[in-house]
Amino acid sequence: MSYRKRTAALASAAALAGSAVWMAAPVARAEVVDVNYQCKTPIGDKSAVSPIDIKGVKSGSGYRITMSWQKGVSSSPVELGKGAMTPSATIALGGADSGTLSVTGPANDAALPANTPIKISDLSGTYTPKKSGEVTFTAGVLTIKALGTTTTCTPTNDPGPSLTLDVTAASGGGSTGSAQGGGSGSDTGAGLPQTGPEDSAVALGTLGGTVLLAGAAGALWLTRRHQGARAGR
Repeated sequence: MSYRKRTAALASAAALAGSAVWMAAPVARAEVVDVNYQCKTPIGDKSAVSPIDIKGVKSGSGYRITMSWQKGVSSSPVELGKGAMTPSATIALGGADSGTLSVTGPANDAALPANTPIKISDLSGTYTPKKSGEVTFTAGVLTIKALGTTTTCTPTNDPGPSLTLDVTAASGGGSTGSAQGGGSGSDTGAGLPQTGPEDSAVALGTLGGTVLLAGAAGALWLTRRHQGARAGR
């Protein structure tokens, strides 16, 4: 094979390797799901629809899961003072895993006016995979405790998953992939690497660039070797 053909072949192989790495990346999908909550309150039944966002951030052998409400649900006939209301919720697991994940959050940090939708703060919890594969996270029951009373809000429209994670069980097996689903929320995971399309793109782009640079370095070496051989003739 001539010098020019060898150089072209090496550069093409490097480019194809970078493309193969990029194409192998799992595609992430963002999904914010409208959930129709029917709430049992001390003063009667109420209903409200809120878009729900669930996201996952890798944390050690598990994931920090954060659930966010984009609209308020339920209401109180009286003002709720600062710290008077405490929310919690469950997230239904599906796919490769089953059961529920409990998520909790802080009490309200400001007074909530009477007869206005209660804005729920972000709720979070830690999920540790028990099985490898794709696991779905779907909004479950919301519980609001305030002034000695309990309000329970249950989804009634059979909402779809807000998040899908391709996970590996802590004991091993399978392969770990990107988080799919939930859009933005206020909890960023305090510096933990977020599993999502942007981080996957950066990491894979870096790896592809490394492959291409390695190919370029090989081509440069061949060029210098060829020039040295010609000079020594």
